[in-house]
Amino acid sequence: MLATLLPAAAAEAAPSLGRIFISEFLGTAILLLLGGGVVATQLLPKSKGKGGGWLMINWGWGLAVLAGVYVAYPTGGHLNPAVTIAKVVGHMFKPEVELATGVAVTGANVAIYIVAQFLGAFVGAILCWLTFKKHFDEDCDPALKLGVFSTGPEIRAYGWNVVTEAIGTAVLIIWIYVSGYTETAVGPLGVALIIVVIGTSLGGPTGYAINPARDLSPRIAHAILPIKGKGGSDWSYSWVPVVGPILGAVLGTVIVFTSGLA
Repeated sequence: MLATLLPAAAAEAAPSLGRIFISEFLGTAILLLLGGGVVATQLLPKSKGKGGGWLMINWGWGLAVLAGVYVAYPTGGHLNPAVTIAKVVGHMFKPEVELATGVAVTGANVAIYIVAQFLGAFVGAILCWLTFKKHFDEDCDPALKLGVFSTGPEIRAYGWNVVTEAIGTAVLIIWIYVSGYTETAVGPLGVALIIVVIGTSLGGPTGYAINPARDLSPRIAHAILPIKGKGGSDWSYSWVPVVGPILGAVLGTVIVFTSGLA
């Protein structure tokens, strides 16, 4: 997620395709295990942290991003196809933009990043389910069980839900680019804090996916896993947390490069 904020050692060779895959896969898996875990802790019956509130979820997700970015250090810790797409768009404006230090913007590299992110999110969601298996077995509103895996709107208005996701993602992308040019790069802690503030300020309408892999892969896991009383996976909404963040990634990048911020 912070390719410009996580410079690799100058002497290190560019990571191989296999290293790119493992880095983004593990980082995104950690993100979804911990991020989904904080939602499960808040929502599921008999959890010791039940009822911790929206701030607990926001801080949990922020720190989950912190952990995932560190795990995916070799590839800049994108953890998010929207971030990878933003780098591709940035490369169109400025050819020296890379996916991470020493990682060129090529079709193969971009494909490996995105595939690894989606697969990592899927595995992370399964690990979260295994962690809370006995709690998922308890009777509760199926919407709460789905909420551990994926986002949903408080007011269902698909066009406006897309706008919300796009704005939140654009804020993230603008921050990632601009913070990389500051004299004091704040690194992974900075992106953890921007995730928290996006959640607390812009996350109320949709639950702020701002990441296609974070929402779609766990939603697929929810549909596949043998979760007692799980209900439907809300596929009618599933396109919103994919399309909105992609639009936001493009919008944020265009704003950065056309305004002279990068």
